[in-house]
Amino acid sequence: MSDQITVGVGAGAKYLGVDQVVDLGPLHPSAHGAYRLRLTVSGADPVITEATPLVGHLHRGAEKLFEVRDYRQVLTLANRHDWLAAFCNELAVALAVERMTGMDVPLRAQWLRALLCELNRLMAHMVFLTPLAPAAAQHREAIQSVMEEASGGRIHFMFNRIGGLREDVPAGWTDRVRHALSTVDVDALAIDEGRLAGLGVLSREAALAHGVTGPIGRASGVDFDLRRDDPLPAYRELDVRPVVRTEGDALARVRCLLDEARQSIRLATDCLAKLPSGPVNVRLPKAVKAPEGSVYTWVEAPLGTSGVHLSSRGEKTPWRLKLRTPSFNNVQALSALLPGTRVRDLPQVLGSFAVVVGDIDK
Repeated sequence: MSDQITVGVGAGAKYLGVDQVVDLGPLHPSAHGAYRLRLTVSGADPVITEATPLVGHLHRGAEKLFEVRDYRQVLTLANRHDWLAAFCNELAVALAVERMTGMDVPLRAQWLRALLCELNRLMAHMVFLTPLAPAAAQHREAIQSVMEEASGGRIHFMFNRIGGLREDVPAGWTDRVRHALSTVDVDALAIDEGRLAGLGVLSREAALAHGVTGPIGRASGVDFDLRRDDPLPAYRELDVRPVVRTEGDALARVRCLLDEARQSIRLATDCLAKLPSGPVNVRLPKAVKAPEGSVYTWVEAPLGTSGVHLSSRGEKTPWRLKLRTPSFNNVQALSALLPGTRVRDLPQVLGSFAVVVGDIDK
């Protein structure tokens, strides 16, 4: 930090009237990774006047790793840059290869994908809500257990494959999912809404300018949800109603997470009711090759739009595979919403603003 703004301590402290630059990070206690938030603060009761997110402290190199692996191996890595959206990220890559090859995915696999996406979304939202409502951790564990049972993986599911899913879900699994969903009581989560109202306001214009999507964007009036606006086949038969608010403050963001958790429970229940029988994958050749060309696919991940731009030269490995990750865009919006926030309110504002650092560094 530079330039002291006070002399003395406690009641005897005296404000000198100069700004102070504070670096939050690059090590942050709530993130599995490092990003740095540079704040300029001013005043006796310090208020943030400028905020600059500084990213790239840990470059994972995921996109370059994709280019030296065949498409089946890519799927084992595609879930790691955002470990709270693992299934959705796998799906985005699988969709890109399937569209390039013109592959028809079995109907049961399409419905299971939608179901698992909603379970993944519900699980992620419970994680983001846990600092504000500790009881959310128990709900997350209930959903995590059925995801683990289906895929065999607790964090990195690796359950999608090109042409569907790796295998069908175990016998009796759908009944256990129904039970797990019945235990998630979103209304019982005790959140002190009075501490969040009016803090960290992100305007709709600023959200659009920074490309903010997902619940953070919808809390600021950005009415965009790929489950409705560019739905996968199963979602076309589901009643997806995006939760959109206009306040753009910390409370609106938390309420969006809560309402979307309720909707994910409803959508997952509908998927269970509509789940058809049949195969969950197609027979693949020994080496999967995408034809020469390019394609862009996207899915509605828990934090927003997760996109994949795949370019192929007709080989069994991608020539280029670029990621559009929601956290990378969303974190830039901190520069727009933090100015005017008191430093003592910073924990509540950052607690309402969910990002995953691996999704930023990718």
